[in-house]
Amino acid sequence: MRNISIALVVVFGVADGAAAQTARGGEQIYTQICARCHDSNMPQLLTAAPIQESPADHIYEALTYGFMVRQGAGLTTDEKRAVAEFVSGSPAGSLTPPRDQIPQSAYCSAGGGPTGDPLAGQIWNGWSPDHSNARFQTAAGAGMTAAEVPNLSLKWAFGLPGVSVASLQATIVGGRALFGTSVGLVFALDADTGCIRWVYEADVGVRSAISVGPDADGRATAYFGDLAASVYGVDFATGELRWKVQVDDHPDARITGAPALHDGRLYVPVASFEELTASVATYECCTFRGSIVALDGSTGRQLWKTYAITDEPQRTDTTSTGVQRWGPSGAGIWASPTLDPERNVMYVATGDSYSQPADAGSDALMALAMDTGLIQWVSQTLRGDAWTVACISEDPAVRANCPEDAGPDADYGSALVLTTGADGRRVLLAGQKSGVMYSLDPENGEVLWETRVADGGMLGGIEWGFASDGDAVYASISDAFEESPGDAGGLTSLQIADGEVVWHAPPVQDTCGSRVGCHTGQPGAVTAIPGVVFSGSLDGHIRAYATDTGRVIWDADTVGEYDTVNGVPGQGGALNGPGATIAGGMLFVSSGYNFLGFMPGNVLLAFSVDGR
Repeated sequence: MRNISIALVVVFGVADGAAAQTARGGEQIYTQICARCHDSNMPQLLTAAPIQESPADHIYEALTYGFMVRQGAGLTTDEKRAVAEFVSGSPAGSLTPPRDQIPQSAYCSAGGGPTGDPLAGQIWNGWSPDHSNARFQTAAGAGMTAAEVPNLSLKWAFGLPGVSVASLQATIVGGRALFGTSVGLVFALDADTGCIRWVYEADVGVRSAISVGPDADGRATAYFGDLAASVYGVDFATGELRWKVQVDDHPDARITGAPALHDGRLYVPVASFEELTASVATYECCTFRGSIVALDGSTGRQLWKTYAITDEPQRTDTTSTGVQRWGPSGAGIWASPTLDPERNVMYVATGDSYSQPADAGSDALMALAMDTGLIQWVSQTLRGDAWTVACISEDPAVRANCPEDAGPDADYGSALVLTTGADGRRVLLAGQKSGVMYSLDPENGEVLWETRVADGGMLGGIEWGFASDGDAVYASISDAFEESPGDAGGLTSLQIADGEVVWHAPPVQDTCGSRVGCHTGQPGAVTAIPGVVFSGSLDGHIRAYATDTGRVIWDADTVGEYDTVNGVPGQGGALNGPGATIAGGMLFVSSGYNFLGFMPGNVLLAFSVDGR
C-alpha cells in the first residue's frame, strides 16, 4: 500500500509559501484549479508530504500523465510549465518544455522517407502483430531465431525528454519506430538508427500503442489515443494531424489500449481514472462507464458506441458525510480489442465496478458485433468487485467513497487472446489480476478451463498482457503490492488444451540490492517468438525464457545511465506496462516507471543480434 500513498502524495500534497516568489501566471492558474484540494485540510493519505519537494519537470509530467491529467487537460504547454515552476518554487522560465529539450542534431537528415507499402515486410503494428492479440511474432517477422537471442546487445538508446514514466510500446512499421510518451510527445524514429523523423505533440500523455493503416483514400495513417479520451489520426509520413476527436466527455475518461484498425474502421477502448478521483471525500462518485467506440478511420466520425454497463448511472445513496453517490459505474476497458473479422466479432475484457452493486458488465469478458457494436454475450468471472482507491485508506473521511463490502480490485488489464489449439479448436484466453487464466468458447463465452497461477490482488496476478504461440500460453506474475521483492514475480507456461502447468520460472533472486523502488514483480506484458518468451520486471531486467523449459537464456539489466542517440540524458529503471516488440532482427523495450514509486527512467532501448 505504501507505493500508492507516495504516488498520491506527489500529486495532491500541499504547496506552501516557498513557491510564492515565482511566476504570477502559475500562481493564478494554481489558485483557479488546484488550491481547492491542495490548500485544504485534506486527509493524511493525500497530504503526508509537500509537493514542492518534487522537481518542476515531475510536476509538469503529472499534469500530462499522472493523477492530475483531469486538471491539466485544459492547460497549454506554457500554462503547465508556469504551474510546475510555481508549485516547485523554481524561477519563472527555468523549465524547458520537453519538446524544446530535443537538439536539432537528433533529427534525421533529409530524405529517407517511407517508400512503398509501410505494412509490407517485418512489422509489429499496434498491441500485437495481428488482431488475435497473441503477442506472438513469427520467425520471419522477428528476423531472429531462438539460437540468436543470447547474442542480443544494445544498438542504440533514445532519451525521452521530460519523462520519468517510460511506459510505452514501440510500433515498428515501414522502417520506423512509433510511440507516445507521458508528456504527450509522439515520435516516429528511424528504427535502424534512432534518429527522429517527426514529432507530434498531443494535448496530454499518450499511453496507448500506435496502430498504422490506410484510410479510405489509401493514405497511411497513425492512430492513437490520449489520457483525456481523445483519438488522433496523423499522417504516417509527416506526423501532420488529419483529425482529432474526443470519444468520451467524462473528465476522468482515458484511452490506454491501442485502437484496433480493420477495413477503415477504428475500434477504440475507453477506460477511466475515476476510481482515483473517488479518494476525494467530497467527490460525488461514480458516473463513468467503460465503452468501445467505432470511428471512421478517414474522418474520426463516430459510427457507434457501446457501453460495458448498459444502464446509465443514477443517484443512489449518500456517504456518511452526506455526499451524493451514483451507480452503476466502472467497467473500464483498458486493453486493445481482439478482432475476428471473418465472424464479425470483437472481444474485450472489462475492469472492476466503482459502485455497488457491481454491475454484471464489470470484471467480465464480452463479445460484440464489429459492424453494429451489439453485445453478443457477456461472461463475468468475478462478481461483487466494487472498489475505489479510497478503500486503501484507514481514515474514515477518505473511505467515504469506498463501497461497502469492497471487492479485491482484481479486474482485467490484459487484452484477450484468440487462438487455435493443436486440436483445431478455437479458444479465447483471458488473464485476470485475480491470478487466474481462463479459456473460453468464443462462440458463447462458456468457460472451458481455469487455472490459478498467482494469488492476485490490486497489482497482482496477470496484469498487462500475456502471450501465446498456439501450443502454450505464457503469463508473467505481478503481485508487486502483495508480495515482497524476491517473492513476487515469475513466469508460468500453461497448455492451451487443458490449462495444465507446463513449467513455472520463479522470480530471479537478489537483483534489487540497495536500489530504491526496486521490485521483482513482473506486471508488464510479455512477448513471444518461436522458442522464446520475453518478460520485463520491476527490477529493471528484461529476460528471455526458453519456451520448452522456462530456463533464462538472456538477461539484460536496463537500470543505469545511457548515452543516447538524440542527446537527451538517459536513465533506465523499472519495466512495467506494455512489453517488448520484435521485428526485423531488433527488439525494442522502454525502461523507467516512476508511477507508484517504482524506479524512474526515460529511455527506449533498441537491441539487435551482434549489433547489426
